Amino acid sequence: MDINMQTETDARTLVPSLHAIGNTIRLTGWITFWVQLGLAVVSGIAVLFASTGRGFADQPNAGLGVGIFWAICGIVALLFSVYWDFRYTRLGKRLENPNHALHPSKADTIAAIRLGIIVSLVGILLTLLGAGSTLGVLVAKSISQPPGVAITDPNKIIRALDVFVAVANINGITAHFVGAIASLWLLERVHKH
Repeated sequence: MDINMQTETDARTLVPSLHAIGNTIRLTGWITFWVQLGLAVVSGIAVLFASTGRGFADQPNAGLGVGIFWAICGIVALLFSVYWDFRYTRLGKRLENPNHALHPSKADTIAAIRLGIIVSLVGILLTLLGAGSTLGVLVAKSISQPPGVAITDPNKIIRALDVFVAVANINGITAHFVGAIASLWLLERVHKH
């Protein structure tokens, strides 16, 4: 009789704990979803301006094409991360369900969060490559400008379109960083459970 009472007590304490972790995962998923979606839109618009504006230039800078490529790769990874944030909300909702048969296992929950971390880290790498190549082009342009002399070669001028590529990559880095921090925090919360 004493063992049955202990099992019932353990089951009662487990349900609020699962509900709390489910609520945490769901809420974190929604917050990260909206933050990353907003930053993805800003990055996408910046890349769109930069890539369409290059077509209007007399001689587009080939070096910025590499930055645009990595920015687009980072945005694709970011869109997957946004989708994965939505998956977190569904995972949290399943953990909050009173029917224990619908709960994902702890191993499945940890695997989903680890995939979120990996996607965020890959996205950070991609956008860092884009930011690095863009920054290299901007530094080369600024160094090639003689001080105090009128610039006769318009390709050596740093244009606003050049800066849009850097903005897209920096926003991508920020968005993936937010995703990585949120996923690491969720992983820590699930491990404590």
